[in-house]
Amino acid sequence: MKNIRWGILGAGHIARKFVSDLKLVENAELIAIGARTRQSAEEFNKEFRAKYVHDSYEALVQNPEVDVIYIATPHNKHHECTLLCLQHNKAVLCEKPFAMNARQAAAMINMAKEKNLFLMEGLWTKFHPHFIKMQEMIKDGMLGEIKSVLINFGFKPVDPIPPRLFDPELGGGTVMDIGIYNVFMAMSVLGKPDHIDAVMTPASSGVDEQCAILFRYKSGAMAQLFSSFSTNLDIAADISGTEGRIRLTNRFFEPSTTIQYYKERNMEVVAVEKEPGFGFQYEARHVNDCLRKGLTESPVMSFTDTLLLMETLDKIRGIAGIRYPSDKE
Repeated sequence: MKNIRWGILGAGHIARKFVSDLKLVENAELIAIGARTRQSAEEFNKEFRAKYVHDSYEALVQNPEVDVIYIATPHNKHHECTLLCLQHNKAVLCEKPFAMNARQAAAMINMAKEKNLFLMEGLWTKFHPHFIKMQEMIKDGMLGEIKSVLINFGFKPVDPIPPRLFDPELGGGTVMDIGIYNVFMAMSVLGKPDHIDAVMTPASSGVDEQCAILFRYKSGAMAQLFSSFSTNLDIAADISGTEGRIRLTNRFFEPSTTIQYYKERNMEVVAVEKEPGFGFQYEARHVNDCLRKGLTESPVMSFTDTLLLMETLDKIRGIAGIRYPSDKE
């Protein structure tokens, strides 16, 4: 079986983690790296040794040996770079958040459909063993009827603070960077909310330094979601039902988390098989599998999933008063 040949668009921190995990994926090959400058591309290549080193995104997408491209740019470039890849007939895995808003997301998906090309949002948590196990536990009725979801995700950035965290041009603020995990997790277990409340504390740049979100459902269920760049929080998720509770311990969005299951006064740690690596290998394997099957849409992270998530994030930002320049385009 021939290797799926990967190109990497962007040479930052996340790209390095992804490529490190790509080594753990069977029949996957790092074939090319594309960065904005020759220096960035060559520095990246010193670590990972791709066959081709490109000093522009345009050169990467024109490489005929590239089968699929992982987009690891800042948020505000996801739309533009995805369209560039699709225009040159490349399959795409685009890092979360998929786009800056639902309008951009729809344009990206429409082009993929028109050109019959594979496209998927890289929301890695959905492919992790702990997330899949959690879903199985819920499906098996171990929680009963879910009534509440409580999720916190916060950290205090340290110098040098990455510009993307607070720059509105780059999609800065907690909601798009880390709050997206809270929203995704809540919607994974409770679905689309019937009512949304949201308030934020603005940073000096105008983006949200903190954001509190409340989802309400006709069933009576509620989800309280809090994200912050002001304080270091216990990055954990509690999902509670009439029959039991699941707690995803620190860093609930990563495969390093632990599942604790509470039944009345008893608690047990649920065993989940873990692999070496950061956790990007799971989504990369899935993309490889989709490409080999000739799929243009993931059955796990579907276009419907991505659009609903982006539309919900748009509503949250609208209610909380979080605005980006891209919203006016």
